[in-house]
Amino acid sequence: MKAIIIKCAVALGLLSFSLPAFSQCDIHHRLYPDGSMFYFIEPVNFYWTKSKDLQGGIETDKENYYLELQPSPFPEKPEGKKLKDDLDVKLANDSVYRLEHFDTRYLDNDTTMQLLYLIDKEKLKDFLNFDVVSVKMNLLDSAGIRTYVFKLHKSALREQLSCFLNEKEKKE
Repeated sequence: MKAIIIKCAVALGLLSFSLPAFSQCDIHHRLYPDGSMFYFIEPVNFYWTKSKDLQGGIETDKENYYLELQPSPFPEKPEGKKLKDDLDVKLANDSVYRLEHFDTRYLDNDTTMQLLYLIDKEKLKDFLNFDVVSVKMNLLDSAGIRTYVFKLHKSALREQLSCFLNEKEKKE
């Protein structure tokens, strides 16, 4: 009996290595009230503690690519709409890139705040080739500038961006 349990555990372990933890190419779309259409992959968790977490992913309007982040806790809507600071992103190549703030949105009856940052076209290659190590953002709260060191799914943004670009190439 013990041998069967061990064999099953080994088989499940091997199976878990062959299956991705989350789907990085399952593209969804969302139509916003202003008529703009954005394509995204479900956000993944990059950082988590009892007091704060950070989720996000890549979004595109099929012309530009954006880093979308969902920090928690986040400021209430009136205060959060004042967020206009750019984002500093450190990649695994030890370079720090500044991404321009594009938009702040509240989703799901204001239970989620989403920050969008434009990834310049000249920076796309580095974002495709290197994992994100950390991001620094100002959420206008008592903590000042928050630094999130990516602990989980460091390669997710690179993989999502690759997925979107491969999808675009297939259609062209």
